[in-house]
Amino acid sequence: MTVAPITPVILSGGAGSRLWPMSRQSRPKQFLDIVSDRSLFADTIERVAGDQFADPVVICHDDHRFLVAEEFRVLAKRAQSIICEPASRNTAPAIAAAAISLLDTAPETLMLVMPSDHLIQDVLAFLRAIDIAIPAARSGYLVTFGINPERPETGFGYIEVGQKIDGISETYHVSQFAEKPDESRAANYVKSGSHVWNSGIFLFSPTAYLKELDIAQPEIRSTVAASIKAAQQDSMFVRLDAEIFTCVSAFSIDVAVLERTSMAAVVRVKMGWSDVGVWSALSDLREMDGSGNVLLGDVLTYETNNSFIRSDGRLVAAVGVNDLVIVATDDAILVSPKKRVQDVRQIVAQLEGLGREEHITHSCIHRPWGVYQNLRKGPGFLVKEIIVKPGAKLSHQLHHHRAEHWIVVTGQAVVTAGTATLVLNEGESTYIPIGTPHRLENRGTSSLHVIEVQSGSHISEQDIVRMEDDFSRV
Repeated sequence: MTVAPITPVILSGGAGSRLWPMSRQSRPKQFLDIVSDRSLFADTIERVAGDQFADPVVICHDDHRFLVAEEFRVLAKRAQSIICEPASRNTAPAIAAAAISLLDTAPETLMLVMPSDHLIQDVLAFLRAIDIAIPAARSGYLVTFGINPERPETGFGYIEVGQKIDGISETYHVSQFAEKPDESRAANYVKSGSHVWNSGIFLFSPTAYLKELDIAQPEIRSTVAASIKAAQQDSMFVRLDAEIFTCVSAFSIDVAVLERTSMAAVVRVKMGWSDVGVWSALSDLREMDGSGNVLLGDVLTYETNNSFIRSDGRLVAAVGVNDLVIVATDDAILVSPKKRVQDVRQIVAQLEGLGREEHITHSCIHRPWGVYQNLRKGPGFLVKEIIVKPGAKLSHQLHHHRAEHWIVVTGQAVVTAGTATLVLNEGESTYIPIGTPHRLENRGTSSLHVIEVQSGSHISEQDIVRMEDDFSRV
């Protein structure tokens, strides 16, 4: 009998607000190279690339679908499907969407549900834990992976490990789930030896999950199923119906199902796991200098100790400081004591309340065709650097309130302007008047770099009328 491969289900809905100013809504932490030279999302794909795994199913926010597709393209890997949520509704509905889809395509599979923004340093230990969990998952249990705690951590949820499951090796009943504790309770949990950190990683069958969901929260399954039935299939993307999906109750899998079921099980594992949730966690994951500092980018220090300092461009100089986190991007600087980094989300909340955009986008914006960087903005003008990937092109569009001047820096640009088509080489330029339909294309084999100068009465990304787009954007 052939055993169906395990289907990785990658959850990519988090915003990573505690890692601001690097992590932002338009490009959250899972897509950033904050731990190594590649993203956490890429690491997640790679650790389930073996023969025992099917191609992954990804659940992400609709705004991030091209970021997800790009991660797979760069690694030359394939996604089974990319399910796009119009709005975040926590993990229970997201996992339901994957389970319902897999009932049609691979009903015998097991789902390995994983966040896309976690670090696992010992992948072999992770794979061994999966092998241990398979018999329980095949028997109908919802198996979670509990991390043997290394310290009294107040930023994680805990699981109390119960009795061993009869006839299944190294797998235990869940006695109870515990929310993030205060310092005293966290110390007692670690001292007891019966508590583990809740990793948020699970193994179960689609049938078992949906059965327990039907008992605990039947509305979630019915609403998600309706949103899938009405979904828009857009190339590799399954875009859930917005009107239906936004009505679903927003519950985590823990609250909706695992805290209510008798079929929750746990496998203990030590695998170098971190949720990379706050800046201080990165201090433990990077090499320190002789003064206990982690210094990344253009950083100078004098009599500075036990600090995490990162610059993405500008020079950062620190004198006589201790136990600080300093993170500098080109449009924001964060300074916080290490012990207060959990509160970075309060700054994000303030930015949102003030109607600002620094928590939403970077000055460098990623698009499916490439990236653009805002260089200088003033009254009536904006200067950008545009980088177009080989073979890619921007949408055919026009603007009602601005004109554009394009100067080719490197590469060769094919420009459509009105009814004319121009080929521009390095050092050449063209002018696009207000209201003129236009398009920028790179037919070459290397990246195209263009400087764009916008001028007009209203400079905004909202002033775009798309007439044709390779990526189905409106």
